[in-house]
Amino acid sequence: MDQSRAPVLEALADYRREDRYGFSPPGHRRGRGADESVLEVLGADLFGADVLARGGLDDWVARGGFLTDAEQLMADAVGASTTFFSTCGSSLSVRAAMMAVAGGAGGGLLLPRDAHKSVVGGLIFSGIRPRWIVPRWDAERHLCHPPSPERVARAWEENPDAAGALVVSPSPYGTCADLAAIADICHQRGKPLIVDEAWGAHLPFHEDLPTWAMDAGADVCVVSVHKMGAGFEQGSVYHIQGDLIDRERLTACADLLMTTSPSVPIYAALDGWRRQMVQHGHELLGAACALARDVRGRIDEIAGVEVLEQALLGAEASHDLDRLQVLVDVSATGTSGYQTRDWLREQRGLDVGLADHRRILITLSFADDHRTAGRLLDGLCEWRDAATSFERPPEIRLPSPQELQLESVQLPRDAFFGPTEMVAASRAGGRIAAEQITPYPPGVPAVVPGERLNAAVIDYLRSGLAAGMALPDAADSSLEHIRVVA
Repeated sequence: MDQSRAPVLEALADYRREDRYGFSPPGHRRGRGADESVLEVLGADLFGADVLARGGLDDWVARGGFLTDAEQLMADAVGASTTFFSTCGSSLSVRAAMMAVAGGAGGGLLLPRDAHKSVVGGLIFSGIRPRWIVPRWDAERHLCHPPSPERVARAWEENPDAAGALVVSPSPYGTCADLAAIADICHQRGKPLIVDEAWGAHLPFHEDLPTWAMDAGADVCVVSVHKMGAGFEQGSVYHIQGDLIDRERLTACADLLMTTSPSVPIYAALDGWRRQMVQHGHELLGAACALARDVRGRIDEIAGVEVLEQALLGAEASHDLDRLQVLVDVSATGTSGYQTRDWLREQRGLDVGLADHRRILITLSFADDHRTAGRLLDGLCEWRDAATSFERPPEIRLPSPQELQLESVQLPRDAFFGPTEMVAASRAGGRIAAEQITPYPPGVPAVVPGERLNAAVIDYLRSGLAAGMALPDAADSSLEHIRVVA
């Protein structure tokens, strides 16, 4: 296919050149009606690109085929059989894939317990029964690794009637599962593998990066282009190959969940990013990998700071690592990741990808260069000098891996939608959770609806909240009370 084309972008350029005008949504009329203060911040060009996808950019029956052409070009660029764009983020795309594979199937879906909250949302929407794959825990570092092929195989032996399996790879920390081996295990049973590859948009475009899901044999993978690519927030793509996924069913499931007013600017950014990667991605990502090596080495030279790499890899850890994700352990400095995150933001205007009780995550992209890296390194050196005067961080009561693995008692849907009540956190131990409670980022729920709460997890979350942990989805933001099954 002609990868120099960008059909959505070209159609948008034609729309502007032809000076089209719609007596239809959006009501701002390409920015004519937007408030001046809004235009000053967002710019008139963004409003000019915000047109109807059908009945605007294309006609009402999509005779121009701009979106379809862009999706086919994306599939061709990465070697997938079929590709779909979404403007509702990978949260929707993952849920659509889950429902297409396991919706209505009584056997449920194999899932790692460290999956993103979007997966739990899919369980609540669909009523799918989770068949949890116990993750691998580094108890010393309080860090979770993607499941091994052996654990996936064991989960299949215990749940042979499951409709398929879902794996998250890369994890938010950049750690990767052995997807090729896991795909083989699933395919030996004639079952599909879904990969939540939200953090892997860049993987198909450089050989020094971990193997991407389609090359490893996954049947469907979901990618957030805004995370490691150059798309707008909410820009997501899902790729399909093989004959284990019913494409029509997947399309129908996505249609049930997606907006009927998709964003043309998001589509256009996805389209343009694909062309950019085909034409320049290898060069850009090669430079990013070289920059990451330098940055990782220089951060590791800061006293009391450890850039995690070998600790994340190995037989009892992860299969591979995306080194653009720089996971930094600051615990030896006597400070917490939360303190480090807050100081960098407040004192140097630098935001990091995530923080926890002992780490921060620095996400590099192909858009970074020595200037932005220099600003980061200067900020970290200044933080290290300032950290000598920090107060001792509040203690977080960390549960053991066994305590973190809560017992599943009810389907997440039944617990979430059934009769509920709020109880004091001190009395919630032993009760069945009716809400998910999620340290964010990275967005992995510590509590899933339908699980039996215990004192260790409640203490962990409450002490974490006091230390700087963000829990945006708790019904009571103070966590004085927890929603449970009545």
